[in-house]
Amino acid sequence: MIRLTARRRFAYALIAVVLAATTGALTILLADIYLHFRVQNLAGVNVWGYRGSVVGRKPPGEIRIVVLGGSTAFGYGLPANESWPSSLEQLLNGRPGETYRVVNLGAPGQGAYGFAFDLADYAYLAYDVVILYEGYNDLGNPMAFDPTPAVVNHYLWRRQSPVFRLTGYFPILPLVFREKAMAIRSGGQLDAAHRGEVHFSPGLAARMTASALTSAASVAETLGRRVGRLTDGAALSHAPLDTTSWRSYTDSVVKAVADARTRGARVLVVTQPYISDAHVAQQRALSAAIATRFGGDSGVRHVNLGTAVDLRDNSVAYDGIHLVARANRAIAERLVQPVREVLRDYQ
Repeated sequence: MIRLTARRRFAYALIAVVLAATTGALTILLADIYLHFRVQNLAGVNVWGYRGSVVGRKPPGEIRIVVLGGSTAFGYGLPANESWPSSLEQLLNGRPGETYRVVNLGAPGQGAYGFAFDLADYAYLAYDVVILYEGYNDLGNPMAFDPTPAVVNHYLWRRQSPVFRLTGYFPILPLVFREKAMAIRSGGQLDAAHRGEVHFSPGLAARMTASALTSAASVAETLGRRVGRLTDGAALSHAPLDTTSWRSYTDSVVKAVADARTRGARVLVVTQPYISDAHVAQQRALSAAIATRFGGDSGVRHVNLGTAVDLRDNSVAYDGIHLVARANRAIAERLVQPVREVLRDYQ
């Protein structure tokens, strides 16, 4: 019988612990990667934290576009190929001899404050065009849709993960577990836990049955109480311009545009379909800020899609905010020409 010294016993124990930890970590990593591939084209993201398939190194001649925004850019409730960034890529590639790649960096719940972080985190994509598409999540308290613009939305969807901050890899298992726990605590009302009792159900996008339409109408009614109503007619365009109330939002957008231009990218700042009178006022302030700061820059354009679709029609916006596939395509169609125009000097 061989007797081990204390030093050897310690060494063997240490090796056993390291091997066990390494094996456990590897198992978790493989499970996480597997789950990514299972959900990345349905309702999730890929291993690098964005929707759709992973894009590789940009080949010569490709024009690469990144889309930044919240859940309406993400395409909440729909598979990745029914989001408007996916439709935009399809439409742009309709001409022979041109190659476009649109990368969907939409981050549910995130507002304009997150734009600068996403631009930095994904600078390695070597994007040529940046599309900024968010205003809803900056209409006040982002978790309650308070229409008073008093609380800045500092939520960073991806940067909650220390692994992502350190490596760029976005682990999906913690997100799944966190949302499962939130769903249990909120009685199944997952988005209620995120957004102050406004429950957005992704299932409504896929089934427009009579019961689903009733549920969608209920969600839209609750949302309307949170963000306020949208006034018919053009009277709002003649109201006094309020730039003070929306300063934190417009400053965040202006900073992101300036960062993108520093990196050599062209920028489209897009107004989403109008959701409320507060949103109209917010976007008027944004238009003024963009004109003041970038009025002489041909590489920056503001595109107003406020009236592109009517969010009060739940056959278009199934829950009063998120669009169905055909409406997303309508948004994409409105952006094809602005993208080509902002690139005119570049090409």
